[in-house]
Amino acid sequence: MDWLGPEEWRAVALSLKVSFWATLVSLPFGVFIAYALARWSFPGKQLVNGLVHLPLVLPPVATGYLLLLTFGTQGPVGRILAEVGIVFAFRWTGAALAAGIMAFPLMVRAIRLSMEAVDPKLEQAGATLGAPPVWVFLTVTLPMALPGIVAGAILAFAKAMGEFGATITFVSNIPGQTRTISSAIYAFLQVPGGETAAMKLILVSIGVSMAALVMSELVNRHVATRVVGA
Repeated sequence: MDWLGPEEWRAVALSLKVSFWATLVSLPFGVFIAYALARWSFPGKQLVNGLVHLPLVLPPVATGYLLLLTFGTQGPVGRILAEVGIVFAFRWTGAALAAGIMAFPLMVRAIRLSMEAVDPKLEQAGATLGAPPVWVFLTVTLPMALPGIVAGAILAFAKAMGEFGATITFVSNIPGQTRTISSAIYAFLQVPGGETAAMKLILVSIGVSMAALVMSELVNRHVATRVVGA
């Protein structure tokens, strides 16, 4: 892939970095929320479900603007974080935050469906043997739902790779700092003669996305086979 120039390579590397951390950090929260929605009954459950899926229906630019208002250096949360040296706005960490939020609904949905498919009787059997709820979750629910967790994580990674609207609104399009593949494609298309560089990045995006989907399917089959075999 020596046909990619330095600027394109930086965009690809930053996109992979942003997507990796967006997925890694959001995964524990995704598992917890998915389990709560799949197994618990509590006041405001539908409200929580609606808030989780809100980024799917809200315009990405609106999501990015809300992030800027909240996590910007003058925002209620961003101001507090800035005092301890944590800044999200116009940083790659902010791109990871925006990408993670946009990908979160897809992750939660995949994991929730997987957990709902786990037979509650298996969990009840573990509980009747004296196992605490946390142990039942770790030894019964989590292994059985592992294919969905893997699928949700890879799907979120692929979604984060293609995020544009919320990211460019929250962290702008700074070369080498916040310019991901999507924002680089947009930037190249705004200048004469940039179509070639944009097309190269589009091909890279297609390749990475297809690789993620194929890997998700392969890992799913492998994990499902091991779970059934166990």
